[in-house]
Amino acid sequence: MSHAPAFIPPGEIVWRPTPELIEASQLTRFMRRNGIGTLGELMSRSTSDIAWFWDAVLKELGIRFAHPYSRVVDLTGGIERPRWCIDGQMNIIDNLLDRYAGTATDRRVAIRFEEEAGTGRTLTYAELREAVNRAANGLRSLGLKRGDVIGVCMPMVPETVVAMLAILKIGGIFLPLFSGYGAQAIASRLRDAEAKALFTADGCRRRGTLAPMKAVADEAARDVASLRHVIVLRCVGAGVPWNAGRDRWWNELFDHQSPNSPTEPTGADDPMMLLYTSGTSGRPKGAVHSYCGFPIKAAQDMLHGLDVHEDETVYWMTDMGWMMGPWLVFGTLLIGATMVLYDGAPDYPDAGRVWSLVERHRITLLGISPTLVRSLMGKGGRPVRAHDVSSLRKFGSTGEPWNATAWLWLFDVVGGGRLPILNYSGGTEISGGILSGNVHTPLKPCAFGGPLPGMAADVVDAHGRSVRGTVGELVIRQPWIGMTRGFWNDPDSRRYHDAYWPRFPGVWVHGDWAAVDSEGLWYILGRSDDTIKIAGKRLGPAEAESILAAHPKVAEAAAVGVPDPVKGEALVCFVVLRDANDGTEELRAELKQRIVNELGKPLAPREVKFARDLPKTRNAKIMRRVIRAAYLGQDPGDISALENPAAVQAVREAM
Repeated sequence: MSHAPAFIPPGEIVWRPTPELIEASQLTRFMRRNGIGTLGELMSRSTSDIAWFWDAVLKELGIRFAHPYSRVVDLTGGIERPRWCIDGQMNIIDNLLDRYAGTATDRRVAIRFEEEAGTGRTLTYAELREAVNRAANGLRSLGLKRGDVIGVCMPMVPETVVAMLAILKIGGIFLPLFSGYGAQAIASRLRDAEAKALFTADGCRRRGTLAPMKAVADEAARDVASLRHVIVLRCVGAGVPWNAGRDRWWNELFDHQSPNSPTEPTGADDPMMLLYTSGTSGRPKGAVHSYCGFPIKAAQDMLHGLDVHEDETVYWMTDMGWMMGPWLVFGTLLIGATMVLYDGAPDYPDAGRVWSLVERHRITLLGISPTLVRSLMGKGGRPVRAHDVSSLRKFGSTGEPWNATAWLWLFDVVGGGRLPILNYSGGTEISGGILSGNVHTPLKPCAFGGPLPGMAADVVDAHGRSVRGTVGELVIRQPWIGMTRGFWNDPDSRRYHDAYWPRFPGVWVHGDWAAVDSEGLWYILGRSDDTIKIAGKRLGPAEAESILAAHPKVAEAAAVGVPDPVKGEALVCFVVLRDANDGTEELRAELKQRIVNELGKPLAPREVKFARDLPKTRNAKIMRRVIRAAYLGQDPGDISALENPAAVQAVREAM
C-alpha cells in the first residue's frame, strides 16, 4: 500500500440539525425501539453485535418470511463468506408488493415517471403489483423459472421496474445492464451469466435524438449461446429488426395475462441479482446479491442515513444498470415511499430541467452528483429560482468527491442554507453505503456524518493501523448483510478474495482514500489507485481538481498522473471551460499558477489541457484511468460503462 496524500479539513460546520428534525427522524425511532440512547452507542453495538443489529433492522422493516430464519448470521466459513438468515425462506417481492394488498399503501403512488419530451404517468402500488403479476405470468409462459438469469437493458421507464420485479417474482436472477452499453459489453455479461432471456426496447431519446437499442441487443445476442428470448418494449415506435423465433413484443406477451400470480418461494439467501463491475482487462465481475441482502441494506441506508419516510418522493439520477437503480427501487418500495423515474438528459432542454422535475413531482430527496452540480452552477441561480423547489427536505450525493465551491453552491443557492447534503458512498459490492450523512450530525462542506449503522468502517495506514487526522485506506472490519456473496462463476472465490481481502487478514479494503477530522466527520478523497506520486510527493487528484474547479471559467476538471523520467510521475490536468472561447494561453498559465500557489511548485502540472468533455459514467463519475490512457495513446480498456464514449476522443484532441 502506498502512502496517502495530505489531508486538509475543508472548513467549519455550516449545517446543524434542529431538535425537531432529530426527534422526527427514522434514526431516533429505531434507537428508541431498541433502547439505544445515543448515536455513538448505536454505532458501537451495531458493529460489535452484528446478529442483534441486523435482526433489529429486519424487524424494523417488517420483513415477512415464509419460513423464519433460525439465526441471522453464520460466520463458520470466515468473515469473508458469512451466510445470512439461516434456514429462512423469503422472496422479497412478498415484502415489496404483496404485503400491501388491501392497505392504504396500495393506493399510494409507487412510481412517478417523466420522459425527456415532458409526458409522463404514474403507477400506484396496486397498479405496479398487477403489472408485475402479468409480466411474471408471461415469463412463466416462455418456460422461464426459478434460478434462470434474465437481463434487463432498457431505458429508465416504469416497465424496467416491472421487468426487474417480475424476474424476482418467478425466482429468477435479475441482471441489470446499463442502457447505454454497446453490444460487446452486453454480450460479455449475458454470456458470463448464461442468461436465458433479455428485456430491451426499440429505442429511447437523448437530447431529442433517437438512440436505437434493439439493434444493439441483436448484435449482442448473436454471441450468447444460452439466450432463448428477447422481450421488446415499444418506447419510441421505431422500426426494428425481428427474429420471429426468439423475439416477443412486451404488450403481446404480457397485456392479456392474469393480474394475479403466485410469488415463487425462495431461500432468503439465494442469488437474486448479479451486478457486474467493469475493469481494464479480463472478463467483468458479477457481484452476487441475495434476497435478504441487497434490498435490506438499501432500505436500511434510506432509513438511517437519508431519513426517508413513507410520505416522501425520491429521485436519484441513475440508470437501472448501475447499483443506484435497483437501490432506488428496493429502498422506496420496502419503506412504502414514491420513486421518480426520469428518462432523459438532466440538463435538456436547458439547465432548469432538474429543478422543474423537483417542482412537478414534489421531490423531497434529490440525489445528485458533484459533476452535475458543477455544470449547473455555471448557469447561475436563475434556473433554480424559476421553479418552486420548496418540497425538498434534503439532498443526497454519490459517485465522487465534492469540492467546497460546488457543495456550497448547492447548499446555499438551491437549499437556501437550510437543507443538509447527505453524502453517500459505498459500492456495487456493498449494496449501498459505507459512509453517509445523517440528520443527527452537523455537517461541514464535503463531509460525511460517518459510517452507517452496521458498517464497521475504519481508516488505516500502510500497516492496517487506525489513523485519524490524516488520509488512509477505507476498510471494513465486520461483515454486513448487504455484502456481495462473491462473484458469479468464481467457484473457489479466488477473484473475490483477491479483490478485497488480500492486504490485511479478515479486513475488507475498499480502495478509497478517506480521512476523519478532529470533530469526527469523515471524508472520501478519491480512489486510492488514482493517487499521483510526483518526486516522492503524493497527490490525490481531487485536490488539484478542486483548485481548478474553483475558477469561475472552469466547469469541471480531471487530474491524472503520467510517467515522467525525472519525477516518476507528472501531473496533467484536463479542464472543461464554461465558454470554449476562454481557452487562452493566459488562462492556461493562470490555472497552472493556481495549483502552484495552493500545492507548491513541486506539484506544478506539466500541462493544463482544454477539453470539450470528460469521460464519465451515467452517474457522472469521471473515469480517470480512461483519461490517462487516452492522453498516453494507450488502449483505454473497458469503456462500456461510459455515458459519453465520444469524450475519449475529446481528451485525445484536447488543446
